Amino acid sequence: MSPSGPQTRETTLRHVTHSFCNALLSPPPSPSDLLAQFFTSTPTIHEHGPSFATPRLPFLGHAFTGFEACESYFALLDNTLSMELPADAFPGPEGFVVDVDAVVAGVQGKGVVNVVGKGRFESKKSGEGWDEVFGYRFSGFDDEGRFERWEIWADPLSAWVAVGE
Repeated sequence: MSPSGPQTRETTLRHVTHSFCNALLSPPPSPSDLLAQFFTSTPTIHEHGPSFATPRLPFLGHAFTGFEACESYFALLDNTLSMELPADAFPGPEGFVVDVDAVVAGVQGKGVVNVVGKGRFESKKSGEGWDEVFGYRFSGFDDEGRFERWEIWADPLSAWVAVGE
């Protein structure tokens, strides 16, 4: 591979994930637009969390695989929480940590990108809100930089408490 090869791939992965995160600041009309633009043909979204929380937070704790399942992730999240991401919710592209050669088990493509974001969330049921720092990991990139898997690590306990019974 030429000396510019790895840098070009790194730049592509960084740009795509940065663009995706920026799209979350003011989402497109439907989640299907996000999925079509940024994900491969086999998308998976997995927001990690304890199994005891899933009755209150049905978007937590399991992988949503396929376009319909991923759209249902967004619907479940939207029915449960409101999200406000400030303009500085994510760092600039230089704050996205990229490993172009990383491979994640069960994922087709190569490459992993990690980033930390921040936002304010509120339970639609109780109105209780909290500020949060969360982590995203994107993996399984194709040649165009679209990713297969988006994993989220957030604060499920704050959400669980805010939603209430």
